[in-house]
Amino acid sequence: MGQLDGKVAFITGAARGQGRSHAIRLAREGADIIAVDICDQLESVRYPMGTAAELAQTVKEVESLGRRIVATRADVRDISALRQAFETGAAELGAVDIVLANAGIGAGGATVGEDQEWDEVLAVNLKGVWNTGRVAIPSMIQRGKGGAIVLTSSTGGLIGVGIPTAGFLGYTAAKHGVIGLMRSWANFLAPHSIRVNSVAPTAVRTPMAADGNLGAIMARNPDLGRALSNAMPVDLVEPEDVSEAVLWLVSDAARYVTGTVIPVDAGQLNKR
Repeated sequence: MGQLDGKVAFITGAARGQGRSHAIRLAREGADIIAVDICDQLESVRYPMGTAAELAQTVKEVESLGRRIVATRADVRDISALRQAFETGAAELGAVDIVLANAGIGAGGATVGEDQEWDEVLAVNLKGVWNTGRVAIPSMIQRGKGGAIVLTSSTGGLIGVGIPTAGFLGYTAAKHGVIGLMRSWANFLAPHSIRVNSVAPTAVRTPMAADGNLGAIMARNPDLGRALSNAMPVDLVEPEDVSEAVLWLVSDAARYVTGTVIPVDAGQLNKR
């Protein structure tokens, strides 16, 4: 018997990385999954983004656990496409109990102008989270059975990263905005027994960190590298580490936890 038997979870950015890890972890506990990913490349993103084949792999891994999954290619910036993906999944799997607004991009495209860099990171990392909530929240309220929402922020949503480029400034601003959005939704939704929290990971071992340009920037700037290093002797945490925090937040074990930020940061914030 799993902690999430009978639940349905809506997860954005589910083709790989943290999103896939969350889908697998929640499925292992009995949840069925509505999975969304853009499966396309944005010009401002330096590293290769998730693909349709990777989203299909997420489907395969969830189904191998005996759970159902509806996976759709959709851009979180496109409210109509996102709503269609949500409604299609809910029609097949049932009403949504859990929402993970996980989709996000790293900053720092080398071939685009700074306005495009800023606009794309804000659109995905902040507006995309807002879109995810406004697609899912009305049905959760109408159903009247509570629920849990987790918004993926970052340690960059709690500190100033200190890199004065459009991409990193936009990323930091967006992740701070996610926390503000979480706190506002938590207050609004508490009377409906819908809990809203955030996770704030340090760098996670995903293509965004491994193939992005943060490592290169830190290597060129030792002072910045020391500032962003973790207190514990790890350079990156694993996606599964974040998934364990997410599982706790959406489970009954955290039934009275709302409006909080859970750092999965190997002590980075405390070290500063």
